[in-house]
Amino acid sequence: MTIRLSVIGVGLIGGSIALAARRSGCYESIVGYDANTENLQQAYDLGMIDQASSTLAAAVDTANLVVIATPVGAIRKILTHLQPLWNSHCVYTDVGSTKQSVVNDAEEVFGAVPDNFVAGHPIAGTEKSGANAAFAELFDHKHIILTPLPSTKQRAIQIVRKFWEQAAHAIVSEMEPVQHDRILAATSHLPHVAAYALVNLLASQDESSQIFQFAASGFRDFTRIASSDPRMWADICVANRQQLVPLLENYQSELGELIRLLDSGHHEQLFEHFSQARHARQGFVDMHHASK
Repeated sequence: MTIRLSVIGVGLIGGSIALAARRSGCYESIVGYDANTENLQQAYDLGMIDQASSTLAAAVDTANLVVIATPVGAIRKILTHLQPLWNSHCVYTDVGSTKQSVVNDAEEVFGAVPDNFVAGHPIAGTEKSGANAAFAELFDHKHIILTPLPSTKQRAIQIVRKFWEQAAHAIVSEMEPVQHDRILAATSHLPHVAAYALVNLLASQDESSQIFQFAASGFRDFTRIASSDPRMWADICVANRQQLVPLLENYQSELGELIRLLDSGHHEQLFEHFSQARHARQGFVDMHHASK
């Protein structure tokens, strides 16, 4: 089957998708569209796409695989514009960081999620954004979660899975949208909120300039993700608030317990607390090493 790929949104993720597709040599054409015309032109100049479309309609006109690579907060608007252009012979997917919200958006726009739409999320990225941050290897050996519904056509799932496995060299899993959102709230959304909160806390201190001056690698590692696009992350957190808020409340309780142990000087209990966390993290590291 000859694949004509259309990428809607050619930033870090969309641009990397286009570059991965180009690297594979399996795509007849790669067309890009982006509301940011400067970013779109940059994607074209960098050779990511064969054609820079000025309209969404032109971008999807001849495509048989469309990837919606916009931030999750823009997906409903994109689906609304695509609705009159929707082609039953084409396969559509997205890269949104929350999945139940995308299902809800599709149901709101179409009445029911189209059977040729396969919701997905690549667990990959950096704190950078824009076409000039994209690179073909971004998804190599990274996890991609697809969240098809029982009504989703198997052919559509197979086409999207084949793209991620063969063009992007990724590891594909499938699960329900709510399960995805619970997992990502814990492993991605909560850490981002914690990093933003810590940086804001320290920036508000009277000695903030000295605090940041003497911050070492541990601080840089922990807060790196606070350099991520704040608009995008505000959208993600609001979209997944049903899963994120209970986790934040549990995190708040965990911090409260640490405050209690410190305030009462319970060295051994604090040591056990830290040791338990260290053991759990080592198990995570060992699991990832074993999977490589």
